[in-house]
Amino acid sequence: MLLLDLTHTSHTRARTGIQRVTRQLHATLCGQHGALAVCFDPYQKTWRKIRPWEEKNLAAEIAAASRGANWPWRARLRGTLRRRLGRAAPSLPGDTSLLVPEIFSPAVAAALPALLAQVRGPRVAIFHDAIALKLPELTPAKNVARFPAYLRELLAFDGIAAISEDSRLSLLDYWRWLGVSDAPPVRTIPLGLSFPAPSAGKISNLKSQVLNSILSVGSIEGRKNHLALLNACERLWAGGLRFELRLIGLAHPQTGRAALDKIAALKCAGRPLHYEGPVDDATVTAAYDACQFTVYPSLMEGFGLPVIESLAHGKPCVCSSRGALGEAARGGGCAALDSVDVDSLASAISRLLQNPSNLATLADAARARTFKSWDNYASELVDWMPTLSRRN
Repeated sequence: MLLLDLTHTSHTRARTGIQRVTRQLHATLCGQHGALAVCFDPYQKTWRKIRPWEEKNLAAEIAAASRGANWPWRARLRGTLRRRLGRAAPSLPGDTSLLVPEIFSPAVAAALPALLAQVRGPRVAIFHDAIALKLPELTPAKNVARFPAYLRELLAFDGIAAISEDSRLSLLDYWRWLGVSDAPPVRTIPLGLSFPAPSAGKISNLKSQVLNSILSVGSIEGRKNHLALLNACERLWAGGLRFELRLIGLAHPQTGRAALDKIAALKCAGRPLHYEGPVDDATVTAAYDACQFTVYPSLMEGFGLPVIESLAHGKPCVCSSRGALGEAARGGGCAALDSVDVDSLASAISRLLQNPSNLATLADAARARTFKSWDNYASELVDWMPTLSRRN
């Protein structure tokens, strides 16, 4: 049996990239591969199977406005009482393997050795990115402070599944810099995605498509570079170009503040800008269907799901050509830029809005691409795990 650690995601309804990956793995692995979802209970101070109320969090369609974990007072009280009364949680299956898809907290890291020791099969963690090390000035301070310890803790696993080749190389480079001589194997296993309806992305069939509508899906935070996108759009609006910009994504109160202030200023100025915050999957799908193309101005990603999802809907995407985003753009359908600064973004947006044939060519390339499903991704993970040797 496979144990799937969902400690954070089962206690939040946020839909950031990592939460989306984790939810998809839960749906696929626990539904089709018989995996068991577990979490660390900080009040009972033990690992246990997740409970029905935590399952509801995983299945929730409405996105939350906060990334933080939420433990209702009843769950806190129950865990505390069980611990004080000496009531142990039912033991987890011993003949198992373990998959950890989240970036775990210090509290979970302290509890992991007990779980790792209990699991007899291969123990694998998913590695998303090293952005906290590469762009510390655009990353929440607590994440930057935590990250070096997290990268060391990954050495306790039997294997690491990186979501892109860029992420794999970043992790190996850091361990090499540390002088690690016995690192676990790191394999690149790119993510899957949920496929849109067969008619999605076909421009001729989209009655809801809004003329000159641009979409940007992604959390509002420093490294996502929305400020450059907003300044580029402001320049184009001031120059007389007519289009609307729609933004969807959870805002980070620390690193996203400048972009939020700019959004407010542009809306006060009467610009055709719509920011909807976090929304459910159906709203995101409808937004992809309604736009002509998307812009993902992020400076750096571990994978770049919004780029792939845009292409899967048949919609071209303006994005960076560097790192993992370059990997996503390589197959066609993207206006991939060497720099995602204001000038480059404004030029790319203007070119697509004023050159329908260019846009149509990119849309054709997007629709010609093929992508793997979440089931394909989960199967790759499950098939790779038994090949790993147990590490001390």
